[in-house]
Amino acid sequence: MELHMQSHRYAHRWPDWRAAALAGLVAGVVFLVLDLLAAMLMGASVWKPLTMIAAIMLGPDVLAQAATFQMSVLVAAVVVHFVLSVVFAVILAAIMAPFRFDSSVGMASVVGALFGLVLYLVNFHGMTAVFPWFAEARGWVTAIAHIVFGLVAADSYLKLERHVDASAGGTGGT
Repeated sequence: MELHMQSHRYAHRWPDWRAAALAGLVAGVVFLVLDLLAAMLMGASVWKPLTMIAAIMLGPDVLAQAATFQMSVLVAAVVVHFVLSVVFAVILAAIMAPFRFDSSVGMASVVGALFGLVLYLVNFHGMTAVFPWFAEARGWVTAIAHIVFGLVAADSYLKLERHVDASAGGTGGT
């Protein structure tokens, strides 16, 4: 696996926004499946992680209902989760494109995994000042799920990215 370390200098280059958004949706699905599977394997309610996500939009009062299904909680959780997944994947693409971290699968994977780890640290050690209920979800399972999110987002972006010739007036790609 060749990483091409010398070729990663900054160059003004816009990411493919469509590919980034789609990569965020793909990585969001993978993350959600991992999160719900982890909850089930650990004996917790599958509604617990969804309620925690929904509480970002609906407020912390909804956390008291984590054991029961509510359509409003499910809808809020799905909306918040996928909006954040797309936003995070767009940020990742905005990092990858100008530094040409999308030059190989190996480089994209490393950058994506590191991005996922940083995302975990920011979300579960920084943002808990605003959303304190996420502190209880800290741990290696959540960290691994975030690393997988970053990995899938970066590799999906790499696969979906369209390389458009800049002289043709395109907005995405190189």
